[in-house]
Amino acid sequence: MRKLALAVLLLIAFGARPAAAQTCTLTITTLNFGTYAATLLDGTATGKVTCAGGWDIPFNAGTGAGGTETTRYMTGPGGAELAYHLFTDAARTNNWGNTTGNELTGTGNANITVYGQIPAGQYVAQGTYTDTISTATTSFPVTVVISATCTISATALAFGNYSGLLINSTSTISVTCTKAATYNVGLNAGLATGATVTNRSMTGPSSALLSYKLFSNSGYTTNWGNTVGTDTLAGTGTGSAQPLTVYGQIPAGQLTKPGSYADTITATITY
Repeated sequence: MRKLALAVLLLIAFGARPAAAQTCTLTITTLNFGTYAATLLDGTATGKVTCAGGWDIPFNAGTGAGGTETTRYMTGPGGAELAYHLFTDAARTNNWGNTTGNELTGTGNANITVYGQIPAGQYVAQGTYTDTISTATTSFPVTVVISATCTISATALAFGNYSGLLINSTSTISVTCTKAATYNVGLNAGLATGATVTNRSMTGPSSALLSYKLFSNSGYTTNWGNTVGTDTLAGTGTGSAQPLTVYGQIPAGQLTKPGSYADTITATITY
């Protein structure tokens, strides 16, 4: 994946408080967040104020559709948007806007820092996202690169009581991936001694075993294993949670010791 690296210094004019004429300038670097993978990401840009008197620096809402001075948007492939925020303080609690009380103010020459933050949980399409923030008559860019990322979780597969007859049950794997990112979900063999992805077993009293199978289709015919391209389940991310059903089956005719049986399956997502 290519990263967009910008090293442009921008000369920005901004409002000066005194009525008497004075020349004030600001140099500021690009706010480059680097690479975002759906976890909270902070970034900074630095600048220097050169001014003889008092000054204030307002930031507008940017160029992203629907942007406000509190929630701005970088725009990426196909018009996709990524929300972010700008702050005047390192704790990232004071929003940097363009209304009274939300602007950065000061007097004389000073070094300044723009504190940016991208909230977690945004699974937008991969690519480079940019925005342009304006103050007075000049602007500076904000940029980030989105990389493919996925999260996965699962519910328990509970068969209930087994009496020697075939029994079926299901559980759900929830996958959330970057929009348009391709992925494969595999299930390992579990913990039982000698288990394979085609012949799994739950372990019970005195290490007794109870065989069961896992399938990726409701017809209980397609084994769900752990080899990408062979027996895993493939999909494409939508940016939202996608439920995948695990179809479990205990074959009939197993006469094993009474008691509770259990196994642990590890689900792995490859993207």
